[in-house]
Amino acid sequence: MKTESLVVGGGCFWCTEAAYELLPGVKAVVSGYTGGARPNPTYEQVCTGVSGHAEVVRVDFDPAQVSLETLLDYFWKIHDPATLNRQGADAGTQYRSAIFYADDAQKKAAEASLARANPGWGGRIVTEISPLGKFYEAEAYHQDYFRINPHAGYCHAVIRPKIEKLAKAQAAH
Repeated sequence: MKTESLVVGGGCFWCTEAAYELLPGVKAVVSGYTGGARPNPTYEQVCTGVSGHAEVVRVDFDPAQVSLETLLDYFWKIHDPATLNRQGADAGTQYRSAIFYADDAQKKAAEASLARANPGWGGRIVTEISPLGKFYEAEAYHQDYFRINPHAGYCHAVIRPKIEKLAKAQAAH
């Protein structure tokens, strides 16, 4: 089995991770950081905005089961790409909407997906499409956060309703 990866930022990585884990063909979702200059950033450095990094996820997928196009089109459904540097109560450049491409094919696919999605957002998408730099895996306690902590306050109030809505929409298709 050949596995490919896509790195995206859509606000809090706990939400983005939980959303991508719903898709068939996704083999793993790893929370992390990229897009900044500071090497080996910590969560605290990313949260304060001093690192320049965004909270992101690396989606490892089997392209024979789910296409890059499907993963990118799903991206627009799981967060608000028309709000600059904010998702809900989470504000700052670390929560920016971003697609970090690994090669020209991913860049072209991201640009095409954005062009398809933008009319549905009134032409207001502000998502950054940038080359993927070094991906830094987030601390262990951030991995599979929603699955491990489903009753934590943020999970219960923010992630669970989002995941339930996405799962319902997926079941309808």
